[in-house]
Amino acid sequence: MLVNAQKIKENGIVIFDDVRGLPSGKEPFTSPDYVICIGHRGNMQMTYDDMPDHSSKQTVAVIFPNHTIRMVSKSDDYLATLVVVNAALLDDPLLRIINQLRYRYELHTWVELDRREYSVIMHMVGVMRETANIDISNRQHFMMSQLEFFMRLLSHYRSVRMNETLVEQRVSTLFSNDLAQHFRAHRDVEFYAGKVCLSTKHFSAVVKQETGHTPAWWIRSQVTSEAKKLLGMRPDLNVQTIADMLGFDNQATFSRFFKRETGLSPTEYRQSL
Repeated sequence: MLVNAQKIKENGIVIFDDVRGLPSGKEPFTSPDYVICIGHRGNMQMTYDDMPDHSSKQTVAVIFPNHTIRMVSKSDDYLATLVVVNAALLDDPLLRIINQLRYRYELHTWVELDRREYSVIMHMVGVMRETANIDISNRQHFMMSQLEFFMRLLSHYRSVRMNETLVEQRVSTLFSNDLAQHFRAHRDVEFYAGKVCLSTKHFSAVVKQETGHTPAWWIRSQVTSEAKKLLGMRPDLNVQTIADMLGFDNQATFSRFFKRETGLSPTEYRQSL
């Protein structure tokens, strides 16, 4: 991964097959990126922030950026696939599920799958691999959508295995669901706090604690992400129409918002694609 840092930065999501150990060998390794490690055969014993951990057949480990891993030992036949995600993408609203699950995986990185679950997970990795090789605009967006579904499915398998409380009960997930439904009409934090019967102050504090960002940040990001998608994928729509679809009073207000968030006007962004 060290020699592929530029590739990860450029592509956002990169899949590495035929992985037989850590890129640093037995030296401690701290990844700046988000890593999903899927074990195919053999086993590798390691430490994760000095705590015992492992990777083995049909085991999926989810490792967040800036945690230190050190290989203790591994079998000669160890083989794995890595899905590496540029850490910058974790702030995209499409991947908010990953931030919501962070508290789980940072405490316990791995989940062991049965044969059917492993087969489904590898099929999804195959779909992402095929998408990565297709020369289409918004390829990264499609891969992020696939990764989001991948993580929801893995979370389901993990919840069943470990008898964990479902993530759907968390405030940030309720907020995520409400935001997806109402962001075009409501961009005020008070509205979403009211939906979960919390004061605005307490709601903001809980969402920040669970996801690392404030509700206001997520609202702006959701609107910006949708605007980028429409500007990139719907060339038949003019800027005024997109502004109307996103609930802005007029095109000028939308353009000011978009430039403040991205540094480009809607037209400049569309021309840059």
